[in-house]
Amino acid sequence: MRCLSADLSDKDGEPFVEVDPTGRYGRYGELLGAGAVKKVYRGFDQEEGIEVAWNQVKLRNFSDDRTVIDRLFSEVRLLRKLKHPNIIHLYNVWTDDEHNTLNFITEVCTSGNLREYRKKHRHVSVKALKKWSRQILKGLEYLHNHEPCIIHRDLNCSNVFINGNVGQVKIGDLGLAAAVGRSHAAHSILGTPEFMAPELYEEDYTELVDIYSFGMCVLEMVTLEIPYSECDSVAKIYRKVTSGVRPAALTKMKNLEVKEFIERCLAQPRTRPSATELLCDPFFNGLDDA
Repeated sequence: MRCLSADLSDKDGEPFVEVDPTGRYGRYGELLGAGAVKKVYRGFDQEEGIEVAWNQVKLRNFSDDRTVIDRLFSEVRLLRKLKHPNIIHLYNVWTDDEHNTLNFITEVCTSGNLREYRKKHRHVSVKALKKWSRQILKGLEYLHNHEPCIIHRDLNCSNVFINGNVGQVKIGDLGLAAAVGRSHAAHSILGTPEFMAPELYEEDYTELVDIYSFGMCVLEMVTLEIPYSECDSVAKIYRKVTSGVRPAALTKMKNLEVKEFIERCLAQPRTRPSATELLCDPFFNGLDDA
């Protein structure tokens, strides 16, 4: 592939801070987001002429914690196998030995994550919230029906991204995801406490933990409150979740249809519906097919 200009010192355009080994992708200095493990920069795909997300992890920061590095490479291996309109797509991945970084290029959602987008746009109809919810469920259905089954394990509104101009929602940040065998059972405690199903703490769970987390996402989308924000410590959240006490935000909800739908998502594992079952729920009746 020949690029018209991959010159880092190009005076007329915005300069790249670095370019990938193939010369196709360039990274700008603008930071789109940062987490405990990686930083996400604005990037550009010179071949397709589209903006992308350049994810970068400084591996030296985790030289003493092999489990984090293993998890990162696991995320990349998972992402490369996945292709669905409601899952963030991975384009390329490589390690930079000179700078000791892991880099991977993913599609970028123009409006950022759903948590920030919802805070910015406070006047949203229930119909729009249902459309977002249905798209998240479609992504979960794809993950859960994948062979092997993939459990996200850290679904929350900061890990769901949106292209606000078309209302398209995509699940991202699969760094804690687990591929499980035929039993669909997993056995480790991971996730964001406010969104974790009770059985996650017991270290014996299935993909239905994602349905519980999805219910909490719907609750946050509707109320603009992070679940259990009334608690000032993880220990207090843990006690409420494991004893079946619902978040205060749910008890204050006035829309009974939405409240009952969320309650179905938060039910005990044996009665909690699958993503496929929820997509057939009357809650989504009347929506167009978009």
